[in-house]
Amino acid sequence: MARWWVCGLLSLLAVAAAAAAAEGNAEPLIRLPTQKGTDAAAAPAPAPPAAAEEEGVTRWAVLVAGSRGYGNYRHQADVCHAHQILKRGGVKEENIVVFMYDDIAKNHLNPRPGVIINNPKGKDVYAGVPKDYTGDQVTTKNFFAVLMGNKTAVTGGSRKVINSKPQDHIFIYYADHGGPGVLGMPNMPYLYAGDFIKVLREKHASKSYSKMVIYVEACESGSIFEGLMPEDLNIYVTTAANANEDSYGTYCPGTKTPPPPEYNTCLGDVYSVSWMEDSETHNLKKETIKDQYEVVKNRTSVSNRVNMGSRVMEYGDKTFKDEKLFLYQGFDPANANINNRLLLPGLEGAINQRDADVLFMWKRYEQLSEGSEEKLRALTEIKETVVHRKHLDSSIDFIGKLLFGFENGPSMLEAPRSSGQPLIDDWDCLKRMVRVFESHCGSLTQYGMKHMRAFANICNNGVSEAGMKEASISACGGYNSAKWSPLALGHSA
Repeated sequence: MARWWVCGLLSLLAVAAAAAAAEGNAEPLIRLPTQKGTDAAAAPAPAPPAAAEEEGVTRWAVLVAGSRGYGNYRHQADVCHAHQILKRGGVKEENIVVFMYDDIAKNHLNPRPGVIINNPKGKDVYAGVPKDYTGDQVTTKNFFAVLMGNKTAVTGGSRKVINSKPQDHIFIYYADHGGPGVLGMPNMPYLYAGDFIKVLREKHASKSYSKMVIYVEACESGSIFEGLMPEDLNIYVTTAANANEDSYGTYCPGTKTPPPPEYNTCLGDVYSVSWMEDSETHNLKKETIKDQYEVVKNRTSVSNRVNMGSRVMEYGDKTFKDEKLFLYQGFDPANANINNRLLLPGLEGAINQRDADVLFMWKRYEQLSEGSEEKLRALTEIKETVVHRKHLDSSIDFIGKLLFGFENGPSMLEAPRSSGQPLIDDWDCLKRMVRVFESHCGSLTQYGMKHMRAFANICNNGVSEAGMKEASISACGGYNSAKWSPLALGHSA
């Protein structure tokens, strides 16, 4: 039985690795300015002195790594790297709030204890990162409270909040798994788009900032803002992917730009690495928000010959895209005379975010001693993970058939709404349907977040909570979900 699982998983991973390395002439996802066929922006000239009022802008930042577990190494690496960029740029430490579970640097699986890297040749990005909200303090509730500057609503942590004033600028960077209408959190419940937009509206109504820039790294991250993000809140947003596609991890084992050999997990994400390596190698008093958006969009885009990469999107208020990036990310004096980007390694392979954890589990299994108990436990974990994934896929498919008929069910669940429309109109209904499903079928997990569109369409088509419960019981009545019980893991909604 073990041999069957090993062969099956190895075949799946071999296909993924082959796709990543198939064509030596493929356009890399992270392109060099010196490579042919790229859309790299022209090198900026040295920046003129900034106006006094620009130099006096107070900058605030919230950095969120919304996952946990060593297999998600890249999200905390991304956020730690972002902190280093802002700190070198002169953003005050008391104005940067960091959310991360903090279970990576000192993890027993980390080959460099106490160190986190975000690039195969990169330096440690963990040192000096503040532990504002870690462990069970990394929650949607705390994130919203911090953004609103509401210390009384914060639970635990440093109690640092965004105490911004009407003339201040805010930068938010969020890296994690996602699904239609949701962003992950290491502690349940997830962050739902409807709630996030409501908080952004409240922040704007409080007149406690001048402008805000938000970067989001997650699968289907465009769905957080599609049809929802107003254009009159003085908030500009870019996302790693549109509302209907996955985002990708990078510097992964088995790709053409792998991590150091002792690492068995991805070090970063394509969109995130793109904006940060761009910021590090530019004079941000010269580069605009629009410049960076175009560079990141081109680096992250789907290659014509390799089916990987995603479409970077923009939402909200686009009227201030010509402002310089230093007004949000700060300015590193070491970059004052930079005319060209440093040579960046080209990447011709990347891993779908939803598969990165399975890749990690498999690479770890390969490294363990043959016949050891630890290796057997690792194989059991792989088997259980794959079985639960198949269960989620098949049970949701069957629920669709029960609700909408065997012929139309799958297409009804998967159908995206028209461009410009939000995922759903009734976000409370979406949460209820998720809770009903998880109560009878087990936790969605970070993989199952991809099925949020199915639950949204169930609501959009008027299915009652009682009808959803009946269908969930029929689909999952015989499934032993003990390990995946929401009573232990928490409900996603």
